[in-house]
Formats: sequence, structure tokens, C-alpha cells
Amino acid sequence: MGKFRVMVKGIVEFQGKLLAVERWYNDCIVEPYQWEFLDGDMEPDETPTEAVERVVAELTGIGVSEIRPVYTWGFTAGEVPVVGIAFLCQAGTEAVLLSEEISDFKWITREEVPEVVTRNAIIRDMRAAGMIPQEN
Repeated sequence: MGKFRVMVKGIVEFQGKLLAVERWYNDCIVEPYQWEFLDGDMEPDETPTEAVERVVAELTGIGVSEIRPVYTWGFTAGEVPVVGIAFLCQAGTEAVLLSEEISDFKWITREEVPEVVTRNAIIRDMRAAGMIPQEN
């Protein structure tokens, strides 16, 4: 079997609002700062649930519970296939301690996701999963 990468995405919810974060990607693209949800790579010794708990904690200092998968995605980076699992996670607090990887954050309603999140693929996947309202 060839090499592949597994990523996890943590869509963190607290009292009905979702945590959106602004992250710098690459100065070779038009918009290097993009708003989205938390994500990172799964380590070889982790389960997907353990990975999303770690990623959320490392990037925001938030502990999460009630973790459940909500959708999957995939793409190819060069010759490496990437498989992603998005999880809805409940936060125990709204207090965020940002890592150096994150420029800014805000708590948003599900209705605000299409106005805030930069990546259309995330919006499409969340709509397909019934997480946010369909386009009018």
C-alpha cells in the first residue's frame, strides 16, 4: 500500500456558536490568510478522535468532548492522497488561547459560516452534512 496522509478537522461548538479561526497559509497565493475551522494531521499512534482532541487543544487550549464525525473529504497533495475526517466537538469553555499558527478567532453562528469561512469546499461539505442552511 502506498503512502497517504490522514487529517482531522475540529468544528468546535460552544453554546450554539462555532469557533472560526484565521490562519496563514502561503504567501504565494492571493489570500494567504484564510478563515476556517481547526485542522491538523493525525499521528501514527492516535485514533482520529484522539487526534482531533490534540489538534484542538494545541491550537486553542480548549478541551473538547462529545466528539462525533460529521463529514469526510479528500484531495491529493503532489502524489500523496490525503483523507480528512471532520468532527463536531463540544467545548467546555469559550476562552481561547491561540497558538502561533492562528492569527485570529471568532465565535460565529451556523448561519454566518458562508459569510466568514474562506474555503468554499468547507461550506459545501457542511451544507451536504446538514450542518448549515442551504443556499437561498
